Amino acid sequence: MTAPKQASPDSGVLEQTPAMTELVAELRAIVAEELSAADTAARVGDRLRPFLERHDLLRADQREGDEQEYRQHLLHAEEDGSFSVVSLVWLPGQRTPVHDHVSWCVVGVYLGAEVETRYRLVDDGATQFLVPEQTSVNPLHSTCGFAPPGDIHEVHNDSAGKAISIHVYGADIRKLGSSVRRRYDLPVRAS
Repeated sequence: MTAPKQASPDSGVLEQTPAMTELVAELRAIVAEELSAADTAARVGDRLRPFLERHDLLRADQREGDEQEYRQHLLHAEEDGSFSVVSLVWLPGQRTPVHDHVSWCVVGVYLGAEVETRYRLVDDGATQFLVPEQTSVNPLHSTCGFAPPGDIHEVHNDSAGKAISIHVYGADIRKLGSSVRRRYDLPVRAS
């Protein structure tokens, strides 16, 4: 699997809840400041956090998962391509491949929790491998953000229930389909 299953919008215009429209307006103002990728991610995370407690942020169909793989719902793609918002719906046991991103990214946990492992790529001249750097549980209503380089990670839902996360990317997901830049099918070593 290289990308989540897509839930395609029926038309070019995405129907948003009033809460999502409010969030998008706040994100638009931050992105317009043209800060560094790391500073943009930090500011977006701060603004996203209170919206994670709003039960009216997502429509019912934007909370639906898929039995085969985690599912992505495109919630907003800025017309100029500067940012996008998606919900990812994870059923128990679903996970991403190890990957990195094309742009800065902020993740907020809307329902449940996610387990994230971050990796460091090592190239010893003869071979490449991954070293786990940190594994953490991202609990309900928490946010985390990052910007390339150094954003290699894997995310999964190890709970018995559904998890939903809201992702904001500094890229046009409508055009790209996913924020994944590269998938890492490499051995993992302790060090």
